[in-house]
Amino acid sequence: MEAFEAIGARIEAVETDMGPAYISAVQSNIPEATLVFDHFHIIRLFNEKLTRLRHDLQREVEDRLGKPVLKGIRWLLLKNPDNLDDARNERQRLEQALKLNGPLATTYYMKEELRNIWHQPDKTSAQNALDEWVKKAAASDINILKQFSKTMAAHRSGILACFDFNGLSTGLLKGINNKIKTLHKMAYGFRDVEFFKLKIIALHETNYVLVGG
Repeated sequence: MEAFEAIGARIEAVETDMGPAYISAVQSNIPEATLVFDHFHIIRLFNEKLTRLRHDLQREVEDRLGKPVLKGIRWLLLKNPDNLDDARNERQRLEQALKLNGPLATTYYMKEELRNIWHQPDKTSAQNALDEWVKKAAASDINILKQFSKTMAAHRSGILACFDFNGLSTGLLKGINNKIKTLHKMAYGFRDVEFFKLKIIALHETNYVLVGG
């Protein structure tokens, strides 16, 4: 933070996930900055809950039908519907599994509605879509949806703030982190921390591209 103050820079917004530690760090050090919650993290968090629900329901369905219907569909649940491979009967397998379990089907379709919030043309439309999603999730009889509706409502302003700061993304930072991880693996670790720091700095001064960068 001191480096930014020294050059007179002013941080208007910080994109992060909804972890309490990240929120606290931003609010404590740059309270004037707007918190923007990373929508990729929100979707990933919901996907984790969807995966947990599938796992909990799997045994129940198998005991009832005597066959592993929900086994092996985890990636189909998480996959973008537009990317389902009809040549491999992925859409058919997914639809068959969803027909056998109401709570799983409801949560899956709510996931797709959740993604749609960030595809709205403007903030007002996104706000309406978010409020409608929270209302539907809270009214369901599925615990993970009820819990997630509270999370979304509590972080509403930060979720919608992305429409005020178009182009703000943690993509570059994630790319840098991936390059650092690749560098660390290629060197089988560094015992000298200072040397590792120098290698990281050199990484961004070279014209060579690391594998996976």
